[in-house]
Amino acid sequence: MVRVYVNSSNVEKALKILKKKIAKEGILSVLKNKRYYDKPSIALRKKIAKANRRRRRRFKRMQKYLIS
Repeated sequence: MVRVYVNSSNVEKALKILKKKIAKEGILSVLKNKRYYDKPSIALRKKIAKANRRRRRRFKRMQKYLIS
């Protein structure tokens, strides 16, 4: 659970810290993904596509070091 304490009534700073913590934990992305029901076949396709994107990114990074 994300908690942010407000010191000396500085709400803007507390809100900024809260947004950073939520982004770091990935809460918004989970809510975004769970917003609608995905059929298991669609969920599997999304999972595979995400893995492929991750794999391509890693491969590009490796190529930079191999070429240099």
